[in-house]
Amino acid sequence: MPTARACSRRSSRRCSGNRLGGGRGPPPGGGGAPGGGGGGPGPQPVEEDADPSTDERDRLELEASRARTAETEVRLALRTKEERARALAGRAESLEGAARNEIAARERLRERREQRRREAEVAAAVHEAAGWAVHRVATALVRAGTLRDAAEAERAERDRVAAGLRQELTTVQDELRDLTDAAHRDEMARARQLARIEQLQARAVEELGVVPEVLAEEYGPHQPVPHVAGPDDDPDALPEPVPFVREEQEKRLRRAERALGALGKVNPLALEEYAALEERHTFLTTQLEDLKRSKRDLLDIVKEVDERVEQVFTEAFYDTKEQFERVFDRLFPGGEGRLVLTDPDDMLTTGIEVEARPPGKKVKRLSLLSGGERSLVAVALLVAIFKARPSPFYIMDEVEAALDDTNLGRLITLFEELRDSSQLIVITHQKRTMEVADALYGVSMRGDGVTTVVSQRIRDVAATA
Repeated sequence: MPTARACSRRSSRRCSGNRLGGGRGPPPGGGGAPGGGGGGPGPQPVEEDADPSTDERDRLELEASRARTAETEVRLALRTKEERARALAGRAESLEGAARNEIAARERLRERREQRRREAEVAAAVHEAAGWAVHRVATALVRAGTLRDAAEAERAERDRVAAGLRQELTTVQDELRDLTDAAHRDEMARARQLARIEQLQARAVEELGVVPEVLAEEYGPHQPVPHVAGPDDDPDALPEPVPFVREEQEKRLRRAERALGALGKVNPLALEEYAALEERHTFLTTQLEDLKRSKRDLLDIVKEVDERVEQVFTEAFYDTKEQFERVFDRLFPGGEGRLVLTDPDDMLTTGIEVEARPPGKKVKRLSLLSGGERSLVAVALLVAIFKARPSPFYIMDEVEAALDDTNLGRLITLFEELRDSSQLIVITHQKRTMEVADALYGVSMRGDGVTTVVSQRIRDVAATA
């Protein structure tokens, strides 16, 4: 096409001569393209003075247009073939990749089949072993059941024998208890009778001055029994003494015993019980005194602890209060901040209120401040505590996240002051805070989900730079 255009701009004579010498153009699809080698004979020399006619010129121009059209179609067909060839090449490559993938998949499938075959063999072996184990377990269960039944029967027999022995033991214990009670009662009755006899003998000796033998001689059964005057009897009209009749005197004795029984029995173990109770009372009194003494000691210890806590808290509060005013004045130049006790008279139960007035504001309540101001006040209180009671290291997590550049610069200045005496570990996203650090540790997550920690000594990098 460029050749045709260049030819059209030449003189009509030269161009016509060239066209006359070329004959007809190549047919469509022929070798008219450059380098095709299938064209007709080359241009024939003609005389320059020959002037073609108009029809001949039109015909040649028509043939040239056809030749250009054919050349364009050939070029388009060539490009189409090239595109088709490239597409076929790409498809062939994709088919080759698919074939390779298929081969790899078949290889993996073969490996899986081999693995499954091995697993099946292992499973069969495990199944066989499990069957053997089940058989052994079943045999053991049968044997254990037999042994259990025998043990249950033996235990039942032993329980029966033990029950009989326990019943016999209970019977013997009941008999022993009854005999013991009877012996005790007899012993007590004998002791009471002896005590009564001794008491009567002593009474006779003390009150009457008569020994028991003389008393028995004078007032024995052979003597008549005088009538005992009652409160309503007339002393002058008492009946005559009557002879001693044991049955009547026994009746009198029974009446007297009933009257005595109405008064209550005498506890012969009262002295032992009193001694035991006295010992118990002494023990409890001693324990009570120990508890009272322990209570006094604990109260003294609590008082000392309260005094020490009050002292430590008071010192820490006033130190923190002084440092807070200084730190607040540095973070809020021209502002006013202080710590106030809610109950100064009771340092153990008092609360602490924070009053903060940034410059240019009249409010002092934290609830009326902005979020950044509240954060900065909290940081000021934290730094005041650090300065009042220093620690070897401090850990802070994004304390400057809500601060602007100005307040951040002031806070970084305080960090640098704290760094002189303590180690600071600051978790932050602020670039300015990272720049003043001695060492930087970055935590990130890789694409596989594994956390990676990257560290860098900032001071070393700055020194080498």
